[in-house]
Amino acid sequence: MITITGLNHDRDGTPTLRDINLTLNAGGVTALIGPNGAGKSTLLALISRLIPIQQGQITVDDLRIGACANDVLARKLAILPQSTDAAPLLTVRELVSFGRYPYHKGRPTAQDREKVSAAIEAFGLQDLAERRLDTLSGGQRQRAQVAMTFAQDTDYILLDEPLNNLDIAASRALMAVLRNLAAQHGRTIVIVLHDINYAAAYADQIVAMKDGRIAATGTPSDILNAELLREVFDTDPVVHRIGDKVLVEV
Repeated sequence: MITITGLNHDRDGTPTLRDINLTLNAGGVTALIGPNGAGKSTLLALISRLIPIQQGQITVDDLRIGACANDVLARKLAILPQSTDAAPLLTVRELVSFGRYPYHKGRPTAQDREKVSAAIEAFGLQDLAERRLDTLSGGQRQRAQVAMTFAQDTDYILLDEPLNNLDIAASRALMAVLRNLAAQHGRTIVIVLHDINYAAAYADQIVAMKDGRIAATGTPSDILNAELLREVFDTDPVVHRIGDKVLVEV
């Protein structure tokens, strides 16, 4: 469980997060949604200690962010930020292997290699494992990046807009894999999404944000309605309900 209490954050004197009190349940997929500038990426960066906490407290299970060693947290929580700088001449296997560094510190064992192979298989990258990154499509590279995060073998995986620049087929395939990882491997996945319908289709819990504050939290069927989306996104979408599923017409 990730528990956030009294979190406030400013950037260059401008408030980016205000009065964040939030519990992210262990297990399943949690989607952070909201317009640009809502604070989603900042919140993810604070949870993953990429930027220091200014005010408030974040705990991941029994680990307090800022008070525990980075290598200890790296075995509990993995993060894939929006921008990554993987060397294009790396092969997929070499990239995924970086996810094991918190464990082997540069001296990989047979177990580390097994974890890498398992991650490659989980993301359907077996045929691409020895290919260089600069020979792959954008969707294939993104799958490899997420596979690297998965290979870190943490309970919590944080992904910041992993669907950026992916087409519909690649986006659906990646979300289906993430959904399966949460269900079959007991991982907790927290993901920033811009497409509301992907959040509605694949997330167990949605956190809607606007202007650095939490607007609503709950299951897709509980909170995705025209009133909330109008408040958060300043638009008038049509919301369709098909059984317990929600489809937003934008």
